[in-house]
Amino acid sequence: MTGRRRTRSTFLPGLLTRHARHGVLSAGTAVACASLLAGCGVVPGTAGDVGDDTITVMTWAPQDTKATNKPGMPAFAEAYARWINAAGGINGRKLNVLTCNDHNDSVDAAKCARRAAKENAVAVVGSYSQYADSFFPSLEGAGIPYIGGYGITNAEFTSPLSYPVNGGQPTLLAGLGSALADCGPVALIRPDTLAGDQLPPLLDSGLKAGGHRPSTDQRAAEDATEYDGQAGRALRTTTRGAAEDGCVVPALGDRNSTFMDSFRRAREDYPEVRTATVLGSVDQTVIDATGGASGPYEGSYITGWYPVASDPRWNGMKRVIREQAFGDNRIDPADAGVQTTWIAYTVFRQIVESLGDGGVSADTVTEALDDGLEVGTGGLTPTLRWRFQDKLASVGFPRLVNANVTLQVVRDGRLVSARKGFVDTTKTLQDADVNY
Repeated sequence: MTGRRRTRSTFLPGLLTRHARHGVLSAGTAVACASLLAGCGVVPGTAGDVGDDTITVMTWAPQDTKATNKPGMPAFAEAYARWINAAGGINGRKLNVLTCNDHNDSVDAAKCARRAAKENAVAVVGSYSQYADSFFPSLEGAGIPYIGGYGITNAEFTSPLSYPVNGGQPTLLAGLGSALADCGPVALIRPDTLAGDQLPPLLDSGLKAGGHRPSTDQRAAEDATEYDGQAGRALRTTTRGAAEDGCVVPALGDRNSTFMDSFRRAREDYPEVRTATVLGSVDQTVIDATGGASGPYEGSYITGWYPVASDPRWNGMKRVIREQAFGDNRIDPADAGVQTTWIAYTVFRQIVESLGDGGVSADTVTEALDDGLEVGTGGLTPTLRWRFQDKLASVGFPRLVNANVTLQVVRDGRLVSARKGFVDTTKTLQDADVNY
């Protein structure tokens, strides 16, 4: 295995403020006009672009890779555009959604961001990529806000142009650790990647809050075809000399099912252990495919950002799918990526509506957010409002404004709520031993 790698933040201390940047551009434009002794036309895609009633945004996610894939996110974004346009658009403006495949690759992630800038996207909405160091510089350089990313990277909670709708991996792991405080030894199996390096201290923050010792950190290849060795080691770690049942926590994204295949074969030779994980690594489809009530997830705690998929608060999202994407098997209403995309577009719609008849551009969208716009999501999250320095700035997450998670459990093969309402992980994360 490789040595531990540090995650770099993409926060730019010297980044011009929104007003300063606007002033510089305005001054530069005035000088250019004067020097040419001619009238300046409006740059296409800016707030004053007369006659253009189309709003362009982008949604990206990895597809057709050997590791994590999120095809439902761009597919749902396209369905949302069809649905909103069928109703007359947003404030009478049509919504044009560009989609991009980042292929789980840093070069392609950067290409997606450059394309968003080239095509005058006013925002990137409801997207997934673990290569924030590749895509944020292009977005920040073009002043394009990143609204409702999946929360897979540290930079999503530090960049001044990031507006997350959930607490990402930090809250899921912290909340899960708190729920596992009554376990015996805990083993975390996670990807040997930069994003994976962030996970152990977050899980341990929740364990610590419950008086539990840290977990055993096990790295694993993100695109492995079997995990027999990791499964055996996890079982040895969590059963050796333990008075209480140990807990095995796989956090491998789409490869969780592969790990559980290996784990199910290996566990027959060991004492009983519990399993637990985070939503995004497991959903109802995965639980069904691994045996339901007789499978390895029965009794598992699973933390998520939102209410369970059967909650009536998701009816609006399901209506969009039913009317515009019926039969599209890429879109699963129980998938956390699809759910995040719905919430992100709900936020974006309210931003545009708040602008009224004014121009819609990357700058005006950012201004609305930075000026304290409060956004409701129908109870799927708390009311959202972004400040640059929020409660969790002291532990490296200044943009993390929603630290709530839900605790779910697999009971009789179904994913159901284990606790009513949300669990606020703010205090747990404030006490976390994380250094970025």
